[in-house]
Amino acid sequence: MSTASSVTGAKSKNGRKRGSGVAVVYETLRREIIDLTLAPGSPIDEVQLSERFEMSRTPVREALVRLAAENLITILTNRATVVSQIDFVNMPAFFDALTLMYRVTTRGAAENRTEADLEKIRKLQAAFARSVESSDALEMISTNRDFHYGIAEAGRNKYYINLFAQLLDDGLRILRLYYSSFNDELPPEYVTEHDDLIDAIARQDVEAADKLALAHADQIVKQIQSYVAADRRTSTGLSL
Repeated sequence: MSTASSVTGAKSKNGRKRGSGVAVVYETLRREIIDLTLAPGSPIDEVQLSERFEMSRTPVREALVRLAAENLITILTNRATVVSQIDFVNMPAFFDALTLMYRVTTRGAAENRTEADLEKIRKLQAAFARSVESSDALEMISTNRDFHYGIAEAGRNKYYINLFAQLLDDGLRILRLYYSSFNDELPPEYVTEHDDLIDAIARQDVEAADKLALAHADQIVKQIQSYVAADRRTSTGLSL
């Protein structure tokens, strides 16, 4: 057997291919962080993770590096690691940027889309609709992100594409709050909003696409703001 083939087929003592451990830890923790199962500020302990996933600390550490690069975890000055906080203080600025990018990317798509772009966007919308039907919040987050990124790609502006990708990724946990506000049962009209965007893009109606994108962004922002601001404290039953 050649050296290359032996390396490719090599497995660790627990049966995993070498390198697959990093992916397992990364994907599992990423899902738990985005789903808020691991709450903001939760400590991340390499030793505990190594025991949990039954692997050495090296792949665990590599997975944490990837998560840190996505700003999902934060390595503090004392070398402690925690799940990154959601930046509620700067959320208004985030919403302003997100709304702007919804508009410019949708306008760009209406101006520059091809038939191949439309086919791709419709497939992405179908995947999003299926995730809504199954009330799968993590799939809704993922497919919604892919849908809007697909629209940005149809606009053909690489700077808008890169900036929008960063905003969409930064907002994954914020979008989790959005779906939580509906108990993961998204109303049908918010699914058809995507279809309306596609129709405007298909007609190459730039102004209609812009107007629909603004309304879509406003609905999401207002829903999240209302949910975050709501007083969800429970009564302790104490008399004062």
